[in-house]
Amino acid sequence: MRAVQVVRLDGPSGVDVVEVPEPTAGEGQVLVEVHAVGVSFPDLLLSAGQYQLKPEPPFQLGVDFAGVVRSAPEGSGLDAGDRVACVLPYGGGADVVALDPESVFPLPDAMSFEQGAALPMNYLTAHFALATRAQLQRGETVLVHGAAGGVGTATIQVARGYGARVIAVVSTPEKAEVAKAAGANEAVLGDGFLAAVKELTDGRGVDVVVDVVGGDLMTDSLRALAPQGRLLVLGFASGVIPEVKVNRLLLNNIDVRGVGWGAYAMVRPGFMRKQWDALVPMMESGAVNPPVGTTYPVEEVRQALTDMAERRATGKSVLTLR
Repeated sequence: MRAVQVVRLDGPSGVDVVEVPEPTAGEGQVLVEVHAVGVSFPDLLLSAGQYQLKPEPPFQLGVDFAGVVRSAPEGSGLDAGDRVACVLPYGGGADVVALDPESVFPLPDAMSFEQGAALPMNYLTAHFALATRAQLQRGETVLVHGAAGGVGTATIQVARGYGARVIAVVSTPEKAEVAKAAGANEAVLGDGFLAAVKELTDGRGVDVVVDVVGGDLMTDSLRALAPQGRLLVLGFASGVIPEVKVNRLLLNNIDVRGVGWGAYAMVRPGFMRKQWDALVPMMESGAVNPPVGTTYPVEEVRQALTDMAERRATGKSVLTLR
């Protein structure tokens, strides 16, 4: 079968599609025939040896993917032929994957496999950020940095599903349209976003900032918070890890909260399934409707990763295998 492997820690150029033996299901595992694989920022970091997990090459990429169950253990709630979405720390990028039932979720019939591959990591991360870490309340206002990307669009939709107002921050007018199409109430450009946000909120600021970018946005993000606001740190797509002067936290009784979804969710049995079950009504109502960006045949994985590295990707990029 085909597998997307990192053969050298050189970034996208070190990723190949290779032939490997098909896996067999271990005790208690589900065997999934993969139709689509999401392209995620962790894939890019893994390919360069820059992620917190540092497997030795060769290893398979693929954090989230969707397909059809070939076989499943009794009592798992899954049967052969079920359409599913799946998530792993890495390793889902192959024609067939064996994994624990904890990481396999029923895919609603209205969702395509490409959308299924766009769901698990981004939307479970967004749910964890907003529901668990921010304790988001209906009627609050959420500011989303990097709002046209995969995590950004997921955060917009989950926040709207919880009844929040969403202000998207993006780098170009074209990305503003992507964010608004995903459901953002307003979209502003990153340059000068603080003044725009203050104007949109009549000077009050926002209740929650979701930041996947980092860099020099941090100070103005703190200034954009309303009293008792929460800034959520999800990542550093800019490549720069900012520092926080903690005296700023005193001025308005604000918080900075880390969001490490995988490290939390993947070691707590049943947690991810509870998250998924909370998202299903949003999928059924249409609030969660993953915007799939570019789809690539699996053989073009290097191009997909390069487009992400050069910030050309919008929505969720997906590799197709069937």
